[in-house]
Amino acid sequence: MKKIAEITLLFWIMKICATTLGETAGDQLAQTMKVGYGTSSVILLGFFVVVLAGQLAVSRYIPALYWATILATSTAGTTISDYMDRTLELGYATGSLILVTLLGLVLGLWWLREKSLSVTDIKTRTGEVFYWAAILVSNTLGTALGDFLADDSGLGFGGGALLIGGALAVLVLAYYFTGISRVLLFWVAFVLTRPFGATFGDLLTKPVAKNGLGFGTQGSSLILFGLLVALVLYETFRKQPEAGVEPDRLAPR
Repeated sequence: MKKIAEITLLFWIMKICATTLGETAGDQLAQTMKVGYGTSSVILLGFFVVVLAGQLAVSRYIPALYWATILATSTAGTTISDYMDRTLELGYATGSLILVTLLGLVLGLWWLREKSLSVTDIKTRTGEVFYWAAILVSNTLGTALGDFLADDSGLGFGGGALLIGGALAVLVLAYYFTGISRVLLFWVAFVLTRPFGATFGDLLTKPVAKNGLGFGTQGSSLILFGLLVALVLYETFRKQPEAGVEPDRLAPR
């Protein structure tokens, strides 16, 4: 089932962009537009179900649909996390612990059912569903972790982003210079890029008085949306064969 994006540098750039946009767009709906965390979560989960149904129905990788599904998990994850941590008053640490446990449960069930957690060799519809469930939970977890680092740890938005950025750099070194499982490194990186996006999103949106850059949720969301659209268009045209040339004639004789 070649329906998943290739794990390249471009993938990680687009993933961070999508998760950062998810943070700012989720805050735009829940806070700036005053819809509320609970109602926003229901709306965004509905959007996720719609795009996921489309993703499950297709038989090949379509960049726009795939990244729309990633974005849906990110925006829904933002408001779900905030609903748990703020509306239900669980707090960032408790919310993170619950979500870590849930992610471990999803990955454990996936392993028991498919005997693999590889994202480059998903062969069944069940494996695909587990893949998207893990992504939704990991993006929700990332929001809670990002908020914990930014608010409760004393690091602030910039400090939180630097800490996660340093952890991601360590993962890159581990990928190139150690024999640690690539599947394990992928999932750790996938989880960590979410709080990086969350803290970076907060850095963009929060006022200067609160150590942010003051772009606001609307301005930041528009900038990130434009960047993500440009990257999706690049990915779409990069995947297409040369115009007017049959694919089997592209290979050297």
